[in-house]
Amino acid sequence: MRKQEVAVGIDVSKLKLDIAVMPKKKLWQADNDEAGIRSLVKRLSAINPDFIIIEATGGYDASLAGALAHAKLPVSVVNPAQVRNYAKATGTLAKTGSIDSIILAQFGLAVRPERRELKDEQTQELNELLMCRRQLVDMLTMEKNRIKNPPKSKVACSSIEKNMDFLKEQIKEIDDLLKDQMNKNGVWREREDLLKSVPGIGPISAVTLMGCLPELGKLNRKQIAALVGVAPFNRDSGRRSGKRYVFGGRKEVRNVLYMAAVAALLKEKFGGKTKA
Repeated sequence: MRKQEVAVGIDVSKLKLDIAVMPKKKLWQADNDEAGIRSLVKRLSAINPDFIIIEATGGYDASLAGALAHAKLPVSVVNPAQVRNYAKATGTLAKTGSIDSIILAQFGLAVRPERRELKDEQTQELNELLMCRRQLVDMLTMEKNRIKNPPKSKVACSSIEKNMDFLKEQIKEIDDLLKDQMNKNGVWREREDLLKSVPGIGPISAVTLMGCLPELGKLNRKQIAALVGVAPFNRDSGRRSGKRYVFGGRKEVRNVLYMAAVAALLKEKFGGKTKA
């Protein structure tokens, strides 16, 4: 007799974790902190599920996903849009922590997503630096937008300029740290050199691809394009041939690839050493 598959859905918030085990319909809560995660990993190890499904939540899921992967539990971090579409398809419109955890578990049994590979400590540190850099760049962009329509107060203008100088210094510090990490790791340095040989790819683009797209080199070109979100998908129906669209995927990777493509086009048109 075939073993009944068991899936665990975990709805992650800043402070709490809502857990559902399907089809056993067990529900409970845990704290989203070190002690709560440690206790949850121990309990899930005893259950030995076939799938553990977590939504990507912009950082709140990182510690939990890492702990589950380290314990060799079958964790998959999925796109929230996919799960929401699945919930709508099943007629589930309400949204609470417990309901979301049940939907995640059902999604796991229906879709059977691939397991998440555990990133090594150096790659995790690289990702943290890249995330910090992106946040600083976003803050700098906000300050640049503010200075375009400067306030009348000289004190306010001076404050914005000081903020911009500080953010630029912080970004430069992170860039130096990223460069140092590349130089210390021979394998990474070789990969960086290979990526930078592509027109338009510069140091930041190369490091982002290495940190945020560890599957690069392990999947074929169609799979990696779909994973990133740059593969155009058909929208045809009957005799109608619709436009192809790209959507989903990893936004941070897509952003650096866009800038790299722009840089490559500018280089081809005007010459020079333009790289992103």
